[in-house]
Amino acid sequence: MLIKTRGIVLSYLRYRETSIIARVYTERLGLQSYIVNGVRKAKPPGRIALFQPFTLLDLVAYTSRNGGLTRLSEYRCSEPFRTLPYDVRKSSVALFLSEIVGRVLQEEEENEPLFTFLHDAMLRFDQQEAGFENFALEFLLQLSHYLGFGPETGEEITSQVAFASEGGNPSVGSRGPAALRFREFEEHFDALLHQPAAAAIPNGRVRRELLDVLIRYYQLHVEHLGDIRSLAVLSEVLAEL
Repeated sequence: MLIKTRGIVLSYLRYRETSIIARVYTERLGLQSYIVNGVRKAKPPGRIALFQPFTLLDLVAYTSRNGGLTRLSEYRCSEPFRTLPYDVRKSSVALFLSEIVGRVLQEEEENEPLFTFLHDAMLRFDQQEAGFENFALEFLLQLSHYLGFGPETGEEITSQVAFASEGGNPSVGSRGPAALRFREFEEHFDALLHQPAAAAIPNGRVRRELLDVLIRYYQLHVEHLGDIRSLAVLSEVLAEL
């Protein structure tokens, strides 16, 4: 059976000589994995670019009652990005966020509000020419509400992370700022939650520390989230923002 749906690419793995297995969050089917044949051939060029993080696609996909891998019958870019693939700062943020989203989303079912959030957030990010320094922080705070553990205040984040750190929770680890600095961050998180356009994060170092705290907050609520490999790359980018 074939089904038409919009999709958001999260990642892909190489499969055999010229194909890939793409993980795509779809509007009608939730999280799906598709075998896509021939995209790594030299000709026609550029088709693999359609499976970079957060590419927005129109799909015609095969479905199976038993779940598991299926194939794409047709696919095309639905709304091409203007800046995201060509700005190393934005592409680094997208890579980092796609890794997190790929780990926290496991539902093979429709969730239209979540799909709309991901779709619209990345379009806005692509269209921003300036003032996107805090986008990763804002995105993760908003995403947490769709996942069911969104905080209402900065104190919720810092108190939970501080308590887990003091208790030696192995899922949290010992990286990042000391618990004594958490109160300093509460105001920043409150601004990002309630007045993001006015949030004044002083520099890239503080953004990196806030991001570290927020990731540890996610680790408390998402089982087996683990370390985020792309965080090291994003840290270098944050230092320049």
